Amino acid sequence: MKNIINRRDFLKRLGLGATVTGVALAGCDSKTKGGRTVTHRSGAPAIEGEMTYRTNPKTGQQVSILGYGCMRWPTIDERVSKEHAGEIDQEAVNDLVDTAMANGVNYFDTSPAYCKGLSERTTGIALSRHPRDSYFIATKLSNFAPSTWSREASMAMYKNSFKELQTDYIDYYLLHAIGMGDGMNDFNHRYIENGMLDFLLAEREAGRIKNLGFSYHGDIEVFDYLLANHDKYKWDFVQIQLNYVDWKHAKEMNPRNTNAEYLYGELEKRGIPAVIMEPLLGGRLSNVPDHIVKRLKQKEPERSVASWAFRYAGTHPGVLTVLSGMTYKNHLMDNLSTYCPLKPLDAGELDFLYATADLMVQYPTIACNDCKYCMPCPYGIDIPSILTHYNKCVNEGNVAASSQSENYREARRVFLIGYDRSVPRLRQASHCIGCKQCVSHCPQQIDIPGELHRIDKFVENLKQETLS
Repeated sequence: MKNIINRRDFLKRLGLGATVTGVALAGCDSKTKGGRTVTHRSGAPAIEGEMTYRTNPKTGQQVSILGYGCMRWPTIDERVSKEHAGEIDQEAVNDLVDTAMANGVNYFDTSPAYCKGLSERTTGIALSRHPRDSYFIATKLSNFAPSTWSREASMAMYKNSFKELQTDYIDYYLLHAIGMGDGMNDFNHRYIENGMLDFLLAEREAGRIKNLGFSYHGDIEVFDYLLANHDKYKWDFVQIQLNYVDWKHAKEMNPRNTNAEYLYGELEKRGIPAVIMEPLLGGRLSNVPDHIVKRLKQKEPERSVASWAFRYAGTHPGVLTVLSGMTYKNHLMDNLSTYCPLKPLDAGELDFLYATADLMVQYPTIACNDCKYCMPCPYGIDIPSILTHYNKCVNEGNVAASSQSENYREARRVFLIGYDRSVPRLRQASHCIGCKQCVSHCPQQIDIPGELHRIDKFVENLKQETLS
């Protein structure tokens, strides 16, 4: 770790600039994957089987069905280095990218908003160690805040992506999270009134953007408007949230959302490839209630719970790639085993998953996908960790309905001990003042202050033994 940290300091002194592209590829070898030559560092672990690819109908290029979501890169643990705790671990990221590419992954999705603004830079360093034609970069115009709505601010964000990613073209560029906030009003401010959509269309014509699309969250009016104008904009792809629960139950999980069956169907009718985000519903489909685990394991004992969700997303023929934010190598290797190659679900398996989804919606989890768009909280509250802990306890049956519940004592102990371990006291829900700054940034439009106050009240009732 001493060498890793020294190297990180060295990169900082360089300003993480173009010099970093000179990282040596010594010891690399090449192999052909799906008609593309992938260069990777020798020693990167490989698994049996070939990656499944989907064809981009516009370019004919082969895109790996597994796409790497670069929202949750690994960070340095304080037990390794207190000085650098919480910083992105570039060496670990490089290793993950090398392993992914060695096994045929060629689509990497990032954003100026991810990893506290550092995802593009980190991703650019890792990818620039490989030939530029061996991977596809997807990034976004993440101009959520009103301070970035001006043409100057949006243009600066766009140009900075090229610098951070160390490239002179973007393979897949997205209008980020259309439908968030105030729907059409925000969309007009972010892309129309400042002329940015016209600019991006011109950039595609000039070849600096190879494929132009958008990611959708929230107000369906904006989604329908952009597809109604497909003849004008000629969207090359669209990114949507799709999983076996959201297929028919998205509105039950969150009234602001739209069922994936509708979203996918509208794209399929127009022949627009779909890029899938949240195949695990923010991790909730890998951390399911115990009886759901048993149900899935009885059907496929050798497969992980998460593999069902990834197979489901990839089964749809109009899907170009399925994004997964793989922080750890075991996540990556499990997903590779699912997609090398993909075994599509048959009709019986699809019915089995839809029945599983019917059972899942009976559990009152909060629709948090752990995207961290709500962060940082001006009052230091760790919103994602609070909601994640609550959802975990719901799934494990450790949110007691009352003090008369059969497992009340054990559930109380597990919830309170886990809460203090997951969230430092000064960052817990009790410190929320209800400023609502987080609400407009949430793609799921969760009433975050309301949920935090509800959780805080529940915690106090557990502590005081007053849960009725």
